Amino acid sequence: MIAWIDHACAAGARREPACAVLGLTLRRVQRWVEDGAIKTDGRQAAAQRRIPANALTPDERARILAVVNRPTFADLSPQQIVPRLADQGEYLASESTVYRILREERQLAPRGKAHPATHRRPDPRVATGPNQIWTWDITYLATPVRGAFFYLYLILDLFSRKIVGWEVHAEESALHAAQLFRLAYLREEVDGDALTLHSDNGAPMKGATMLATLQRLGVVPSFSRPAVSNDNPYSEALFRTLKYTPAYPEGPFASLEAARAWVARFVPWYNEQHRHSAIRFVTPGQRHRGEEVEVLRQRAAVYEAAKAQHPLRWSGNIRNWQPVGPVSLNPGKPSAQEVCNSNNVA
Repeated sequence: MIAWIDHACAAGARREPACAVLGLTLRRVQRWVEDGAIKTDGRQAAAQRRIPANALTPDERARILAVVNRPTFADLSPQQIVPRLADQGEYLASESTVYRILREERQLAPRGKAHPATHRRPDPRVATGPNQIWTWDITYLATPVRGAFFYLYLILDLFSRKIVGWEVHAEESALHAAQLFRLAYLREEVDGDALTLHSDNGAPMKGATMLATLQRLGVVPSFSRPAVSNDNPYSEALFRTLKYTPAYPEGPFASLEAARAWVARFVPWYNEQHRHSAIRFVTPGQRHRGEEVEVLRQRAAVYEAAKAQHPLRWSGNIRNWQPVGPVSLNPGKPSAQEVCNSNNVA
């Protein structure tokens, strides 16, 4: 390599870039040369490295593999195998050594029937209208007592983003959740066979009282994977809107009544005044009642009139004010054909 570098330099190349081509630094090449002569390579080759005196022989290693794969030990971990061998008057190696050998042989997968719990993604669900899919969750509201909270229960309609039910309590309870859902169900006059209720895996969500209420009303329950908040994104987004609205108190709620009074003011504002960005900036109430079509038609007419009055101020079409279509909960990965179609549209 030094000969190649010298040849390149003789041809007019600089030494540092020539070293870089070979993946070397100039300082390393300088250390290799002393008084114009190339030093002897003093690096110790891997094959020349000293073998530890306590290393297992190939026969010992093979015996360990044979023993741990016996039918009596095939379903046990090294922590179980080594003590049992000692009870039989035999010692082959420590638990850590057996673990290392199994890892090197790719046999460290869960042995026997003990396998890590796996949770598949919930099935995709699509809402084409209101009162088809509801999502709900519980969020903390701060209190003057450090470590103590009030609990806000909120039920959201997936299609319209309307809050269809809420309550504030001093504790989490499946009974409170069941009562809230039943009231919202009756108020909205829902067809139970057509409704799915999605939530995370908290105790109130999977409590016996709550599940019994859903079964009695014919509602299909749906749950997120454990510790995966993205499986219930709409409720999480609603809580962020709630806690980042300018009217949200800067300090804790002084009492349970104060928390309930504030949420009682927030919900009508959110449902009837808040223009939701995900549904073309109509209110959740308008979309829930089917009024969005006329609202967006009038909005588009205003834009068309503005464009006709000053056409030079518009470089293309007006803003898209078409109603948002169906809403998907936990959509799966798009197929290759869907990706191709979306690219063609774009």
